[in-house]
Amino acid sequence: MPAGEIRRCVTLVNELKADLVVLTGDYLADDRQAQGEVVQVLGGLRAPYGVFGCLGNHEIYTETEDSITRLFAAEGIRILRQERVPIQSRGEMLNLIGIDYQSLRFSTDHSGHDVDQYLAGNEKLVMPGVVNILLSHNPNTFDRAAELGIDLTLAGHTHGGEFEFIHRGVSLTRIETRYISGWFEKPGGQLYVNRGIGTTGFPIRFGSRPEITVFGLVRRI
Repeated sequence: MPAGEIRRCVTLVNELKADLVVLTGDYLADDRQAQGEVVQVLGGLRAPYGVFGCLGNHEIYTETEDSITRLFAAEGIRILRQERVPIQSRGEMLNLIGIDYQSLRFSTDHSGHDVDQYLAGNEKLVMPGVVNILLSHNPNTFDRAAELGIDLTLAGHTHGGEFEFIHRGVSLTRIETRYISGWFEKPGGQLYVNRGIGTTGFPIRFGSRPEITVFGLVRRI
């Protein structure tokens, strides 16, 4: 994806004047040499409560997890790697959690950091009594996140299937996950899978437009 197109998306995000901006991974495709340029462009993102992110499977493939995290930090963007950060506003707090891309052993997920159970070892990041939001590139972590009491999981990875047929969910991506794009709910939590702005493989989207998502968080009465 050309840097100019990413820059245009950064401008669109900044014009939304969001309180908080989050990124959910796959900043690169297969060229590790592009990391400096893409981070510089994304470094233009601005939000009063900060810009945060997690890493995707392509940061594993390009062996840039550590280097791109440092580059983002130099631009004021914090990549959360098995970490949490409190977001405080008007006497209230959100607990923002970020993890690296995970895949179950012997699963159909793309290869990554193999685990026997999603979010294993990260249970301690969940804070009781506050709203917990998880940044996880892989939407398959959602079932476990809901079990742990994570209120909202924000994911990417699927690109909305890139090729969707007839209606949402009819996609080759269903081989890997049932959480292809959009909103999902189950007892204990909610999930939103963003379609992202880029492509992988063939530079084509069909029935799956690029997406920047705006959320409004409202207290439940």
